[in-house]
Amino acid sequence: MGVGFAPHRKTHAPQADFLVIGSGVAGLRAAIELSRQGRVLMLTKGHPLESSSSYAQGGVAVALSEEDDVTVHLADTITAGHGLCRQEAVRVLVEEGPDRIQELIAWGAKFDKIGGKFAFAREAAHSRSRILRARGDATGNEMVKVLMAEARRHKEIRWLDHHFTVDLVVSQGVCHGALVLDEVTGTRTVLPAVAVLLATGGAGQVYARTTNPPSATGDGMAMALRAGAVLEDMEFVQFHPTALYLPSSPPFLLSEAIRGEGGRLRNIKGERFMHRYHPAGPLAPRDIVARAIWSEMAATRSRHVYLDVTHLSASFIKRRFPTIYSTCLRFDIDITEEWIPVSPSAHYLMGGVATDTAGATSLPGLFGAGEVACSGVPGANRLASNSLLEGLVFGARAAQRATAFASQVSRSVPPLPSARDLDAGPLGVLEDAEKLRSSLRRVMWGKVGLVRTGDSLASATAQLSRWERAVARAFSSRRDLEVKNMVQVARCITEAALWRANSVGAHYRADFPETKRPGWKQHSRLQREEWLKGSGQASMPRSGFGSRRGRA
Repeated sequence: MGVGFAPHRKTHAPQADFLVIGSGVAGLRAAIELSRQGRVLMLTKGHPLESSSSYAQGGVAVALSEEDDVTVHLADTITAGHGLCRQEAVRVLVEEGPDRIQELIAWGAKFDKIGGKFAFAREAAHSRSRILRARGDATGNEMVKVLMAEARRHKEIRWLDHHFTVDLVVSQGVCHGALVLDEVTGTRTVLPAVAVLLATGGAGQVYARTTNPPSATGDGMAMALRAGAVLEDMEFVQFHPTALYLPSSPPFLLSEAIRGEGGRLRNIKGERFMHRYHPAGPLAPRDIVARAIWSEMAATRSRHVYLDVTHLSASFIKRRFPTIYSTCLRFDIDITEEWIPVSPSAHYLMGGVATDTAGATSLPGLFGAGEVACSGVPGANRLASNSLLEGLVFGARAAQRATAFASQVSRSVPPLPSARDLDAGPLGVLEDAEKLRSSLRRVMWGKVGLVRTGDSLASATAQLSRWERAVARAFSSRRDLEVKNMVQVARCITEAALWRANSVGAHYRADFPETKRPGWKQHSRLQREEWLKGSGQASMPRSGFGSRRGRA
């Protein structure tokens, strides 16, 4: 029996008890869970398979092998997180992870096997071989495919593709819906719900080089900020060490698993260099490998280094990494015979909308899971291949908390403003949107990238503040709205990085290279100023950012 709500004003918009925004691993798993308690509407901008989950190559980390244990997985995660993980969240991940994976297998997921047993691989900073993979290097695609098929079997789930969520709608201090743009017709509609679950993914597109798909523009974080929710740890951006570097092509991720299988890193002179930076060599944590590559590029005045797998058998490479092999071949690189030019690229945002271990945010009625959320699992540096597992585990947990919330509140949704009321005037067009988008990405890459300084961050903050004033209005198109979100999220990342006057994990300040300065274990927190006092209707927040405050 669904939680239900009172009839809304006459509209052609579908009604639902729960809105799920995003269709990656976290969103799909959440929708399946929610459908057991009520009607679910899944909102996706563009096509539902555009999520970062679909592109995840390396695998999913889970303690299922005979040589592994959840306590070891927990320890590896906390070590990689440089002391800033929330241990309770990590414990939830590693303890509930095996059941979530077994559930996925029961739904039809096929992970690679050798001799009838799962083929567990090892990646950087893992002390055990615990990485499950599917079709060699198509793990995310396999998981999304299975979850999508399972979700389609649930009649309580309805889908709205090519619908861009403009903003969350808050009434009487509770998130009760969303303002949504139909990308085809341009129509804007308010969709009411008892609870809303964000699973919109990351924000890699704010950087000039990123492994993320074009859809990763930080929409969920920006709209949560505008609605009054707290963002946490936004300074921690993980840069993947090895993305294909070709001037004529966008960055393409070359999985961590390549180094796990024996891939070697060489500088432009052909020299192997990782042993000079860490005892684990190429299997050091991602943040260390990425900065080592950056240092070698600077020392040799080159734009890339090389990843070498030519010493491995050609048949093994083609079987183990079919997607990577075929993609590189399209760019005239035969990885069985040639070294692969690689350089770091923005990959994963470890901060996001602050949630507890059940996916609840600081805004009642709003829940989050996946990369959009800051659950506390990644800490200062995400352990490789934990993200798909986090999406499964916390997608289910956030849905469970959302249904519990819905059962405790009124079964009706208060009157919500119309789309016209929320827009508060004519919709604008952002002049030179593509130029602004490109300039933003270059500023973030150059001044808020792998190596940061107080001067570079202050300069970026000043520029972002100017751009934020230029986007501080309502826009009519997805393109312009994405740029607005990118500017706001970029400013959050930059302000948090300026606040953290120390180096830890993925956040490296050249002017403060020491890790354990006073207060280094605090977490950055960003929040909008207080809401305007209204008449019970949803209000839009004031412009500008509230104060930051640390949390031990």
